[in-house]
Amino acid sequence: MIIKIKYFEGAQKIEQTSNSDWIDLRSNISIELKYRQHYLIPLGVAMQLPKLYEAHVVSRSSTFKNFGIIQTNAPGIVDNSFCGNDDQWFFSALAMKATKIEKGDRICQFRLVQKQPKIGFVEILELQNISRGGHGSTGIK
Repeated sequence: MIIKIKYFEGAQKIEQTSNSDWIDLRSNISIELKYRQHYLIPLGVAMQLPKLYEAHVVSRSSTFKNFGIIQTNAPGIVDNSFCGNDDQWFFSALAMKATKIEKGDRICQFRLVQKQPKIGFVEILELQNISRGGHGSTGIK
């Protein structure tokens, strides 16, 4: 699969490594954040995704440990309509401590996911399956 990508000034090139399905994205700026400060960190890329795909952007497993930031809209979803020349991707960060992020630091990652097909719903009066109880996957009542 080939994706058209535009790099904004100073952005490092990205690549998919052979040992991961996820592709790292880097901060395109150096920034100091104060405790509880929110900032949209530019990632230096815009992409034209394939028609039936969207990108799921999430923190790397080391992001909080290394920088003390969390992603406020986790996961971030970039659909294929966000494909214009100025549609730069950003990481919505909230600092949980005072921190500094350098330009080029790997702060998040993405993968392509096939878009959900159109779904129709049929209303019924009762489901015939055995109830597990609880709320979703927690099993807590």
